[in-house]
Amino acid sequence: MTKNVLLTGGTGFIGKHLTDLLLHNGFSVSVLSRSTHTSNSPIDYYKWDLKHNYIDEQAILNADYIVHLAGEGIVEKRWTKRRKNVIVESRVKPIEMIHAVLEKNQKSLNAFVSASGVGIYGAITNHKICNESTHPANDFLGKTCQKWEGAADRISALGIRTVKIRTGIVFGKDEGFLKKMAPSFKSGFGTILGTGRQYLPWIHIDDLCQIYLKAIVSDELAGPYNACVTDTTTNSRFAKTLASIYGYRIWLPKVPSFVLRIVLGEMSKAVLKGRRASSEKIQRTGFEFQFTDLERALVNCIK
Repeated sequence: MTKNVLLTGGTGFIGKHLTDLLLHNGFSVSVLSRSTHTSNSPIDYYKWDLKHNYIDEQAILNADYIVHLAGEGIVEKRWTKRRKNVIVESRVKPIEMIHAVLEKNQKSLNAFVSASGVGIYGAITNHKICNESTHPANDFLGKTCQKWEGAADRISALGIRTVKIRTGIVFGKDEGFLKKMAPSFKSGFGTILGTGRQYLPWIHIDDLCQIYLKAIVSDELAGPYNACVTDTTTNSRFAKTLASIYGYRIWLPKVPSFVLRIVLGEMSKAVLKGRRASSEKIQRTGFEFQFTDLERALVNCIK
């Protein structure tokens, strides 16, 4: 019998790629969406509205697995107090709504898989390689991820296998991080941000989706897993590599840190700071990355 995977955030960058992979592997896919869809798509769409605390319960009752990808962009807008609340609520409230339906209907799942972020280790730059037992940070990113994962732990408390995917910067074709960065580099005006020494834990979209698939089908996976390549990529290395792919060497000066602080406010911490994270735990499960070389991953996404 075909197993159904319900996605939140299914119409986003990661969600669209994961949907294709799930369909290719014989799953049926349902998506919780704020708008109705009337197409001949193989995907079933169900309505939800976080603002009005509404969710179509049938979507959850039909699901064998749920993957939670929804969440407002971390670096889309300045971190005002209101924006911070939106970022946290958009990640936590969906899980609370799902939990309420599961508990009310005594519904079980084969697994609940939630996105999280390596930001749980904080907007800090040092040489430490963080693993899943590294203590979470007390800054905004760290606290946001703790609340995110804490909500997922409530699903686990229902006796449902729960996996938390702590994701790094995701590279994809004309999407995600590269959609913001590539245009300036393509036109010859790319450069290094701040000192350039901040680490940039990254992962190719294909590898990330394979990790989600493994989290779904592998009963032994539970708890948090870092989803990023363990290397020494910094903002400087990333910028120089991307410029090289476009056929030039960086000629513009670095963008000074103080300028980014003025322009971005507190959000500049997400740009100017970055830690390394270990992928050893997910690799011990037998997972193998397809893309571990920065240049090869970028070329795959750009060309």
